[in-house]
Amino acid sequence: MDLDLARWQFAITTVYHFLFVPLTIGLSLLVAGLQTTWYATRDERWLRATKFWGKLFLINFAMGVVTGIVQEFQFGMNWSDYSRFVGDVFGAPLAIEGLLAFFLESTFLGLWIFGWDRLSKGVHLACIWLAATGTVLSAYFILAANSWMQHPVGSTVNPVSGRAELTDFGALLTNSTAVGAFTHTLTACLVTAGMFLVAISAWNLVRGRHPEVFHPSIRVGLWTTLAGSLGVALTGDLQARLMTQQQPMKMAAAEALYDTVAPASFSVFTIGSLDGTRELWSLRVPRLLSFLATGTWDGEVEGIHQLQEEAVAAFGPGLYTPDIPLSYWMFRLMIGFGVLAGLLAVTGLWLTRRSRATRRLPRWFGPAAGLGLAAPLLANTAGWIFTEAGRQPWVVYGVLRTADGVSPSVGWASVLTSLVVFTLLYGALAVVEVVLLVRAVQAGPPPPAAPAVPEPSGTSAPVATY
Repeated sequence: MDLDLARWQFAITTVYHFLFVPLTIGLSLLVAGLQTTWYATRDERWLRATKFWGKLFLINFAMGVVTGIVQEFQFGMNWSDYSRFVGDVFGAPLAIEGLLAFFLESTFLGLWIFGWDRLSKGVHLACIWLAATGTVLSAYFILAANSWMQHPVGSTVNPVSGRAELTDFGALLTNSTAVGAFTHTLTACLVTAGMFLVAISAWNLVRGRHPEVFHPSIRVGLWTTLAGSLGVALTGDLQARLMTQQQPMKMAAAEALYDTVAPASFSVFTIGSLDGTRELWSLRVPRLLSFLATGTWDGEVEGIHQLQEEAVAAFGPGLYTPDIPLSYWMFRLMIGFGVLAGLLAVTGLWLTRRSRATRRLPRWFGPAAGLGLAAPLLANTAGWIFTEAGRQPWVVYGVLRTADGVSPSVGWASVLTSLVVFTLLYGALAVVEVVLLVRAVQAGPPPPAAPAVPEPSGTSAPVATY
């Protein structure tokens, strides 16, 4: 029970935190891009757009920082044995993330917030790009640490201390799993931020509010969403092949593939037994899984039963299969919601094409875009759940089992109490986030700057233009 509650708490806090992370990363890049466009064109529409989306970015950034702090504390509270095991490995990337990336991000973001009209335009623009760079670097170092859990490299387990020790920091940072996860996450962040621009812009445009700001904003959001969706598909294909090589059980669970086959078909829909041990009926696309997993149309993909036997032979008696229905459906929800966002982007680009630039959007597109905002958020959540749940029963794949990482001295009552408290607190924070965002959206972009008033003839005194 202690283990189950600890896993539930970590899952809830991680999934909640990850609602903010992709939006923060994606918005940091888009806001920097909008300000760059204003800097290059001096078109006031882009300045107003920068300030409007920048305000929403700051609200989301603050909520992400607050919820992210809890992640660090959980390692020492509920997962002390895990922390003791991985401390030497995790210390370097997490320290760099905190001391370099986060400080870079927060310092220059502060300069950007308070630097309007105080810094030169070029220096002020550099501040938002440096803040965005810090955000991206922060994501990479965290993903490098997580990827080591998926594919341990650059380390060895000391048989005396029973701890993992870092032997090659370069190998940890260049882990193929980290590179694949970073590119996949970054493109997913662009989809999330792009749909955020689309949803809010569409809500304003169907009401005829500030089209001079929100029409270019929705076009930026739509193109970003489409480009990000294509990137997600390409990087997802790379990750599928890495997963087949490094975590074949996760791939088998993602497809509910119980027996090794070649060529392997892709399961569109599968019904399995209640205990998740065998397939009853499935709708499949021939040979597609072989291509996704191996890059060839006739490649062999190992099945759950054979992989279980191999794991028992390598690690001893035990159950080495994750929750098959959970892995299977999270994998499909991740793909399905991602495709939905891409389709909505194509539809929006058609509706906002140049010949319709002066027309109001059809009213149905506003609610559709609003619902579409949930698509990348749900895809991100499903993908994260699949990544972590599909690795079970390992917390460090092939090295440390999840059951061996939980704190031995923290009882179920303490974990349950903190779980309830965190869940209620996060619920309250969600309300705060929504209220702040809604108020900012309703307020709209800042008004156009007042035209300069010429000085009266015969005097050199400045004229107030407040």
